[in-house]
Amino acid sequence: MTIQFGREICGDLDHAQRREWLVTNGIGGYGCGTVAGLLTRQYHGLLVAALEPPCRRRLRVVKLDETVQLGGKSYPLYTNRWADGTVAPRGYYYLEQFRLDGRTPIWRYACGEARLEKSIWMEWGRNITYVRYHLRQGGRSLSLSIKALVNDRSHHGGITGENWDMTPCPQGVKLSCEGGDPCYILSDRGRVSESYNWYAGFDLALERDRHTGDCEDHLHGASLKANLDPGESFTVAVSTDPLSELDAAAAWDRYQAREQQLIRTWRENQPPGSEEIAPAWIQQLVLAADSFLVTRQPLYIPPNGWETTVLTGYPWFGDWGRYTMMSLPGLTLATGRPELMRSVLTTSARYFKNGVLPNVFPDDGGPPAYNTVDASLWYIEAVRLYFKSSGDLSFLERIYPTLVEVIEAYRCGLNPGIGLDRQDGLLECAAQLTWMDAKVGDDVITPRQGKAIEVNALWYNAVVAMTHFAEALGHRSKAYHALGRQIQAGFQRFWNSNLGYCYDVLDGPEGDETKLRPNQLLAVYLPGPLLSLDRQRAILEVCRRSLLTSYGLRSLCPDDRHYVGIYGGDLNQRDRVYHQGTTWAWWLGIYSLAHYRLYQNRCEALSFLAPLADHLQTAGLGQISEIFDGDEPMLPRGCIAHGAAVASTLWAWRAITQSSSTSLADR
Repeated sequence: MTIQFGREICGDLDHAQRREWLVTNGIGGYGCGTVAGLLTRQYHGLLVAALEPPCRRRLRVVKLDETVQLGGKSYPLYTNRWADGTVAPRGYYYLEQFRLDGRTPIWRYACGEARLEKSIWMEWGRNITYVRYHLRQGGRSLSLSIKALVNDRSHHGGITGENWDMTPCPQGVKLSCEGGDPCYILSDRGRVSESYNWYAGFDLALERDRHTGDCEDHLHGASLKANLDPGESFTVAVSTDPLSELDAAAAWDRYQAREQQLIRTWRENQPPGSEEIAPAWIQQLVLAADSFLVTRQPLYIPPNGWETTVLTGYPWFGDWGRYTMMSLPGLTLATGRPELMRSVLTTSARYFKNGVLPNVFPDDGGPPAYNTVDASLWYIEAVRLYFKSSGDLSFLERIYPTLVEVIEAYRCGLNPGIGLDRQDGLLECAAQLTWMDAKVGDDVITPRQGKAIEVNALWYNAVVAMTHFAEALGHRSKAYHALGRQIQAGFQRFWNSNLGYCYDVLDGPEGDETKLRPNQLLAVYLPGPLLSLDRQRAILEVCRRSLLTSYGLRSLCPDDRHYVGIYGGDLNQRDRVYHQGTTWAWWLGIYSLAHYRLYQNRCEALSFLAPLADHLQTAGLGQISEIFDGDEPMLPRGCIAHGAAVASTLWAWRAITQSSSTSLADR
């Protein structure tokens, strides 16, 4: 799929600055910016390097400001907005076309009769970003001069040091701030020289909206100059590694070969003919999925060195256990990469503590946090889907003791805040342990203390899965059978016959919670049966009427007095509405699959996913946003690329298009 805009978007600053591109390197590093070239976030940069992959991400090279000289006329191709609101220069005036080809952002500038193209990509597995300029059309040579703006701070923001060392190196300049890690500005031709000029007051409009800062300063650290004849190219590499030789053509070939292999792998793992019915936007999501699969330096050195894990979203999220396990099937099985799923499941097993998988691996590289009730249950669901797909008994046998420990830890209450009610078999948990975990100071916004419905749907699913695992391995399964029957019976307590849908939480501090949220959908989506067919259809219908939007499901019914339909404000304000009406994209795949399971109408089930095809051209180009406003027109919010949203969509598409008319057993 090629996402492409002409001057109707590129020449309109409001539109061009709201569309953002993203390139990644497979170790947590990335580059990110706007179609207009305007900085609007503190996360925008040409090279955000993961110095302890995928952690310690630092902004190193911010942007390249280019100027073309042709026939005595100067064409500034860059755009800056300053603290006083002035936009100067307005390089987007010369932007004739922008396109996303695969995952490669490409700009085409019209400078007189010349057409200059700029492409950006990253080296997989290294903190290197390449920027290639190609004079595609023109009758004479032009001169290109570039100012490289640098910084050295966390990608979450902060103040950079003022003392920089700059020294020449082969093919470029080496820069470091106050003895920190160096970065390199290199080129394959022309001249590179040191500069030292601070530019103050770059306006960051989105950060001002988020109340996280108005503006910041960047250092012009290097200057580059080259002449280009028609048909010639000039490549700049920005890197945290010294390169013995800058071979841009070889780097581009490696990048292209990798993308082609991803698509080939996906196609080869589809049933015959099914890839022919997949629309181009699904193929785009196959490439997008790869952005979230990264390698990590392990906390505990494993036999094979580096680990594979999942980044939750770009540009600011790190490695979250819950979202890793939710996302794995869509990111790996649906893209034809089951070996990566096995790798993540195997390495993740080392991080369990009393049966709990960490919720967060902090971006600063600190110790993991075990504040979750459902990450371990999503892990078992991921194991179930992997084993269903692969029949890999050797893996199951290896991982089985870990799964037993999870179930026993939950049954015996080995974790503070997580316990089993022996009367009904349901799990209960303390506040802020479910996926709705926003907190402002000491105020837990959606505490959901008690027996949360999605937790217990996952709990039942885990126990039933353990029954099948035990039988497959020749172990005793009687205890799991008995527990499963008890949970199934106890789960009926969730049904509220007066309202016609399920309680969200049972036995909370103030009784049973009647708020209408999407969490009950897991009782329809997961293999059951937990509820009767009539009740499942009632759940789907009430969610359709009150929660379903074009891009996901609202986290709270609009009729609720606590509903907030617009996500915005400072961090406290955003956290207060994060799960109080905000639309979450990852629920859309679950809804569409649940609908197909009940009604077996493939066209209708897929129609719920269709609006996402248009969304790929709006916010994070080629990606799916984390969240949207609950109110129309449901503007995209949150991070511009969310792994669970991409994964849920891919998994739903795979399951619906590849399932038989009678079964979703491979879902």
